[in-house]
Amino acid sequence: MHIILGGTGHVGSAVANALLARNEPVTIVSHDPVKGEAWKAKGAKIAIADVHDVEALRFVFQSGRRAFLLNPPAAPHTDTDAEEKGTVAAILAAVADSGLEKLVAESTYGAQPGERRGDLNTLWELEHGLAAQPIPYAVNRGAYYYTNWAASLAEARDEGVLRTMFDADFELPMVAPEDLGAHAAALMTDDRTGIFFVEGPRLYTPQDVANAFAAALDRTVRVETIPRDQWTPAFKAIGFSSPAAESYARMTAATVDDLEVPNDPVRGAVRLEDYIATLVEQAAVPA
Repeated sequence: MHIILGGTGHVGSAVANALLARNEPVTIVSHDPVKGEAWKAKGAKIAIADVHDVEALRFVFQSGRRAFLLNPPAAPHTDTDAEEKGTVAAILAAVADSGLEKLVAESTYGAQPGERRGDLNTLWELEHGLAAQPIPYAVNRGAYYYTNWAASLAEARDEGVLRTMFDADFELPMVAPEDLGAHAAALMTDDRTGIFFVEGPRLYTPQDVANAFAAALDRTVRVETIPRDQWTPAFKAIGFSSPAAESYARMTAATVDDLEVPNDPVRGAVRLEDYIATLVEQAAVPA
């Protein structure tokens, strides 16, 4: 049995779908019974547990052989670093004495020790914690998610603007959740361990994103870069707490100033243009 944390999100659901397509047994961990109903129809089992509840989570892990670990994102109005470090600690504690034979964790390009750099620091703590325990593990380090651009759809459609903190020509490794899910599923079913970098077919720029929106929306879309001294206020303006806004601004700065581009990443097949086209098409379908 494969235990999946984050199975109702973008990456976790992609992992679960890839495993189910291989006829592998899957248990989705969720704190919300309603979200699990669709997975039951696909043949998955549902385990109700809160990621903060170490004993309940360990009990679920004990029912499986391998587990996919995804640290859930904290609500932006909280101190996201503190919240996410707390869930990392709970997940690592639940893994102890679980009897699992292998772990696969979702992490990020640029994961590094430190403070107030958002996922770069919290996911490094997850990696560091896995290295300190005895169960064999693999890390799926994902590039910048295509899904991050979904929030830009409304402005691109209604105003013809793509607002971003990156320069229009900044080349960035990006990746689709489906490609992350496919690779994580492969790691769940083989014996490889270590750190793997996963990105899309090529590097993309915000201008590429704007062009993809323009093609899908059949209108002109221009890139508007938010100045660095406005990053923290920009995050606050969309509901981030002061600590979260600081962390996300510093995480963005680390990406811009010290971008990690591996020499030989795992290459996914999903193109950014196709992801954006599908995003626009789905948004046009009446609810």
